[in-house]
Amino acid sequence: MLLLQQMIVLFFLMGIGYFCYRKAIITDEVSKKLSAIVVNIANPALILTGCMGEDRIQGKELLLTGAIMLAMYAALLILAELLPRLLRVEKKSVGTYKAMTVFSNIGFMGFPVISALYGSGALLYAALFMIPYNILIYTYGIGAITTGKEKETESKQSSLGRILNIGVIACIITIAIYLAGIPIPGFVKTTVTHLSNLTAPLSMMVIGASLATIDLKKLFTDGRLIIFSIIKLVVIPVIGILIVRQFVDNPVICGVCMVMLATPVGSMTAMLAQQYDGDYEMASKGVALTTVLSVATMPLVAALVM
Repeated sequence: MLLLQQMIVLFFLMGIGYFCYRKAIITDEVSKKLSAIVVNIANPALILTGCMGEDRIQGKELLLTGAIMLAMYAALLILAELLPRLLRVEKKSVGTYKAMTVFSNIGFMGFPVISALYGSGALLYAALFMIPYNILIYTYGIGAITTGKEKETESKQSSLGRILNIGVIACIITIAIYLAGIPIPGFVKTTVTHLSNLTAPLSMMVIGASLATIDLKKLFTDGRLIIFSIIKLVVIPVIGILIVRQFVDNPVICGVCMVMLATPVGSMTAMLAQQYDGDYEMASKGVALTTVLSVATMPLVAALVM
């Protein structure tokens, strides 16, 4: 019930962003600047709050989460090779479907939901998912979406520098502070907490604004994309969590894994498709459709497996 309430809140925030874009309160330029604030300030601050709580997580639990995380990404990479073939995706969209299979919106949607459901301490578990995520999205993600030889060479040369971005740095700092037991001054905690509170409203408003640029009616006429969305949002997380629960009895770890798997397609897939001449239209539709459907599917998945 709490997850359903949280998703309704996020849905209303997206609706506000949609309305603001329609009324030209949020423009394309404003949307980019809001995204920059979320990516570079608010979301890293949200990650850092994970090491500022009073609750302590045993080291073995962090290691267990890391092992589960690696297994999940390995499985998603295998599925990314199989799903486009099973769905008979057009050649120009194969790379985009691969990227959409692996990369979810774990930053903009996953972290706020986890924080609301399990508290900021659970973000330590979630932070582990961000490190391989960022490495993969700038290596495998670009490689999957790339269509031109020249672009591919350029992406390989520039990907290393992009891996160590502010999101990864925040994750590493969070885990390091936690494991080392470094005390955090009260004014720093307050500042970071205030900044972290910007993540959910701003990110959801940006997503809502992006939905205003797409003909939503066309989203529900693409049968292949609808089938993919059901697999992505329901089948994969349900099966994944049922498997995880065979090895883990910690409800917080299971909950974090559920949110990580059940979140919609990450908006970065559309950005990469646009930059590297991929199927940008399909990527944008995938982000939009799964984001809209996730309002209903995430509570459904939680009801089925949690």
